[in-house]
Formats: sequence, C-alpha cells, structure tokens
Amino acid sequence: MKARVRLFARLADLAGTRETEVELGEGLSAADAFRLLCQRFPELADHSDSVMYAVNAEYVNSDHSLRDGDELALIPPVSGGDRAV
Repeated sequence: MKARVRLFARLADLAGTRETEVELGEGLSAADAFRLLCQRFPELADHSDSVMYAVNAEYVNSDHSLRDGDELALIPPVSGGDRAV
C-alpha cells in the first residue's frame, strides 16, 4: 500500500522534490509518514513541529490514519509581509 506525498514551499526546496511516495504500514498516521520522509530527507526534521497536514485536499490532524491511494500534502507555515495601504 502506498500514499502519494506532495511537499510545498520550503519543504519541497529542502527535499529537492515536490512529490514522492511512502509505503503505508497498518495504521500509519500523517505524522508517521512525515517521520518516514525525515529519514529519507533529514533536512525536513527541523519542521516537524510546524508542518500542517492535508489528506485528499482536506486539512487533518497529525494522527489521521492514511489509506492506500491517499494523497498527503505537507504544508509548512506561511508568513506574510507588510502590506502598504
């Protein structure tokens, strides 16, 4: 069983890819999948406390269980700039 993983913004830059796959074990959560990716791309580990998860285009908690064929999006925090009015 596999899930497709999409990486956005800084996470994609650090991993050097915008998309990859993870093998799913029984009851693997979104956070577990992120930890697996951190083994493959150690540079991601510094962002474990701030990443947001979406599964099949809906935001989920880190403990959300993944299923075969799911698309997991890993989204880093987004900051804005000053906006002159």
